[in-house]
Amino acid sequence: MPTDTKSVARALLSVSDKTGIVVFAEKLHARGITLVSTGGTHRILVEAGLPVLEVSEVTGFPEMMDGRVKTLHPKVHGGLLGIRANPEHQAAMFAHGIEAIDLLVVNLYPFEATAAAGKPYDDCVENIDIGGPAMIRAAAKNHQDVTVVVDSADYEAVLADLDAHDGQTTLTLRRRLAQKAYARTAAYDAAISNWLAGELAIDAPDYRAAGGALAQEMRYGENPHQKAAFYTDGSHRPGVATARQVQGKQLSFNNINDTDAAFECVGEFDPAAGAAVVIVKHANPCGVAQDESLRAAYEKALACDPVSAFGGIVAMNRPLDAQAAAKIVEIFTEVIIAPEADEEAKAIIAGKKNLRLLLTGGLPDPRAPGLAIRSVAGGLLVQGRDAAVVDDMELKVVTKRAPDAREMADLRFAFRVAKHVKSNAIVYARDGATVGIGAGQMSRVDSSRIAAWKAGEAARAKGLTDSLAKGSVVASDAFFPFADGLLAAAEAGATAVIQPGGSMRDEEVIAAADDAGLAMVFTGHRHFRH
Repeated sequence: MPTDTKSVARALLSVSDKTGIVVFAEKLHARGITLVSTGGTHRILVEAGLPVLEVSEVTGFPEMMDGRVKTLHPKVHGGLLGIRANPEHQAAMFAHGIEAIDLLVVNLYPFEATAAAGKPYDDCVENIDIGGPAMIRAAAKNHQDVTVVVDSADYEAVLADLDAHDGQTTLTLRRRLAQKAYARTAAYDAAISNWLAGELAIDAPDYRAAGGALAQEMRYGENPHQKAAFYTDGSHRPGVATARQVQGKQLSFNNINDTDAAFECVGEFDPAAGAAVVIVKHANPCGVAQDESLRAAYEKALACDPVSAFGGIVAMNRPLDAQAAAKIVEIFTEVIIAPEADEEAKAIIAGKKNLRLLLTGGLPDPRAPGLAIRSVAGGLLVQGRDAAVVDDMELKVVTKRAPDAREMADLRFAFRVAKHVKSNAIVYARDGATVGIGAGQMSRVDSSRIAAWKAGEAARAKGLTDSLAKGSVVASDAFFPFADGLLAAAEAGATAVIQPGGSMRDEEVIAAADDAGLAMVFTGHRHFRH
């Protein structure tokens, strides 16, 4: 037997999530371990017929203040913090009648779920646990002697250790559980502090914390030499983090990144206004379209860049149906993500065993607030999510010619897509579909030329003579610093332009648009995406 094992004679159980606690407690009792508990946990253990002390019997004080004060007592914290090999600690425990607590089982009040559900401020505050984190941190600090459990998923590991070591736990297990305990309280406090900052409209709090729960350990990250894992943040935003995977192999790091990009983009399109499909490759849309059916929208999106779509991610704003599914599986696709799917569509997708199908139950709200966090050397960059939506913007016609109704609809569509294309972003669109996308170039004029070239290539793939950019509109995620990018769009055949405006050379660009016969509108909003 390892020399670092510690006996478990007394356990304190106080859990908000009661999953598995009765069975776990029964197995502890069967090993002769004395049980101590609180409130609702004590009640269900007694109802299960288990002998269990109430914590008030240990402390000599009743639970009070609506349960706010019950475990904050020396007889609890002394039992957790007393070092067994320290004679002074043991003398103090003996002098004050403090019995050692060898196993602590605590999970916390459901603050994250309460806040995510949008409950009133006072309800959220009442779901901030105080005694739980205090006990967890005490037990974790004293993990040399105490085993701390914050997750029901670890009950079996504790029981297995007790079985393997004659009622004792190993230091290896105790250290692992202590690390998890501190991570849990850190994530919990992060959720509370970020919620309070939001409630108080504090955009830049003096300290910013971020936390999450492990959803998936990955084989590797962007590249095989990089370790990676995926965490959920408890926000319950519909998307890849909350989706149900119906079939297919495990998602990779790049799959998750690209699928998130695709679903956030398709979330811009109201299902009531038409079916929408987004195809993403390497985090950039390579085809986006709207139509009456998902199949028609997919075919239009695919036509924008059929080469890049191979091995891509497909997102849609309506439940996947059989007609769309049958078309999508004609080429190799990594992931399909949708709010739902009918049984016939699922059966079709099942024929491609490696194709991942994710169902989210809803669409992300493009207007919803939230945080975007990115690491840099020595720090974090934190900003609000880009929640600006073109439908809420006051579009200003700045050229002599105003866009006609068709052009205006396509301008809104193109700017909606440009929000999700890496900067510098140029998007050509016509009849509710992208026909050319230029992304991530150091020069905006290069993005314009690449997008025009893509439109030409797409036309050739369809056997057409004229570029698909002819008669299209063009969107730019930021202003044109010079007229050259706009003129490149005009040369490609675009007839109307949408851009934020705000350049020192706006008048020069407007004059160039007038000379070329273009209609142009300013949005007043930029959509940089790096």
